[in-house]
Amino acid sequence: MTDIEIGQVGWGDLRASLAAGWRDFRAAPLYGLLFSGVYVAGGWLILWAMTAKGQLWWTLPASAGFPILGPFIACGFYEISRRLEQAEPLTWRGVAGVIFRQKDRQIPSIAAVIVVFFLFWNFLAHMIFALFLGTMSMTNISSSLEVFTTAQGMTMLAVGSGVGAVFATLLYALTVVSLPLLLDREVDFVTAMLTSFALVQANPLVMLVWGGLIAISLFAAMLPWFLGLFVVLPVLGHATWHLYRRALV
Repeated sequence: MTDIEIGQVGWGDLRASLAAGWRDFRAAPLYGLLFSGVYVAGGWLILWAMTAKGQLWWTLPASAGFPILGPFIACGFYEISRRLEQAEPLTWRGVAGVIFRQKDRQIPSIAAVIVVFFLFWNFLAHMIFALFLGTMSMTNISSSLEVFTTAQGMTMLAVGSGVGAVFATLLYALTVVSLPLLLDREVDFVTAMLTSFALVQANPLVMLVWGGLIAISLFAAMLPWFLGLFVVLPVLGHATWHLYRRALV
């Protein structure tokens, strides 16, 4: 990390990054709608699968992890913002080419780390379920709703949410700027993740608020049948690029 300078991030940087993210989305809306459409389709698939299995409550942990499983698509948002910033031509072929080339670089390695986090979280979610509701039959939609209407169910949700928050915070610290850093510079994924973690350490309050804003925005966007992701994901993706540019020199 010797050639990467970690700067101070203030509240004004968050506001400016969000404004720039909204500006980039308005400048290239079709790209954002297409990329976010992948997530929306995935959300519908998860909802359908969980409903069909009579395990509606599993939609929550599954959907919570879904938005972080697409680093390649996230690179699409970053590349669009980079091209707009540098006044370079914006074409489908150019953006898709950048995304495709990431398979031979460091992005797959960091994607593997993210997937391991997600799988381990799902394992813990099942363990927590077994601990609190191991004897409860969850074979249909009606019984799934008991998770939200019993003391054991509410306790399980509280514990699961707490454990999930710890995992999400750690993963957020390791990846908040590591993906745009890997796209923009020739560094290895370990350096990128350590740099991201160091940035959060240097600016804990501001960066944790940024993470909270991302989490709340994504959760709210999922509520109306995941349709809010069509706007929220592109804006946050573009904004992350601009925050990266402000945070690292």
